[in-house]
Amino acid sequence: MAARSSARFQPSQWSRAHATFYGDESASATMGGACGYGNLFSNGYGTDTVALSTTLFKNGYSCGACYQIRCTASTACYAGSPIATVTATNFCPPNWAQDSNNGGWCNPPRTHFDMAKPAFMKIANWKAGIVPIMYRRVPCIKRGGLRFYFQGNGYWLLVYVMNVGGGGDIGSMWVKGSQTNWISMSHNWGISYQAFATLRGQSLSFKLTSYTTRQTIIALNVAPSNWNTGLTYGTNLNFS
Repeated sequence: MAARSSARFQPSQWSRAHATFYGDESASATMGGACGYGNLFSNGYGTDTVALSTTLFKNGYSCGACYQIRCTASTACYAGSPIATVTATNFCPPNWAQDSNNGGWCNPPRTHFDMAKPAFMKIANWKAGIVPIMYRRVPCIKRGGLRFYFQGNGYWLLVYVMNVGGGGDIGSMWVKGSQTNWISMSHNWGISYQAFATLRGQSLSFKLTSYTTRQTIIALNVAPSNWNTGLTYGTNLNFS
């Protein structure tokens, strides 16, 4: 059983920014990252990912957001201005030792995308290093439902929320044990939320609200009473 509320995510207007890339063609440097997705291949994100500047990252609440990016107004752009669709999985930190217009590309208040190299190579010649772009937020199209990866201990539950559709992001989250009322979870970092509660031996349900759309999903009995840390539990529900 589940409940939903609020509207579907709608694409934003196109805006101007710049893009660089990090890592190499293998995208091994993108694994892990500030959002907490871990292995991006095994968790379904692959190489179509991006690190966001401070202005876009919003203290991790933009993790999971999806963007369309196309190169513009540069000889490095590929013919036809092809579009790369990427998911925000990392943070591009400021470099205060460099000027914002000369190396400090992710310094506030710049809007900047540091793309995984394979994603950058879809829109422009990588030898350019940095290119002007047009970008917009788009709905995240995910196969299957939300996935919840558990960490913590008997008194502290840490949950990483993955494969989020719609706006792609999570703004607030609650957990309910089969013997408790709804417990508000605090934002730990990136895509992880935590509850300091004793929930062992109880089946667990979750309520989640999208940061962008305020759409809410209630997923009942996601994890059985014998749940354990280090495991991932799924539901067939997702944002749209």
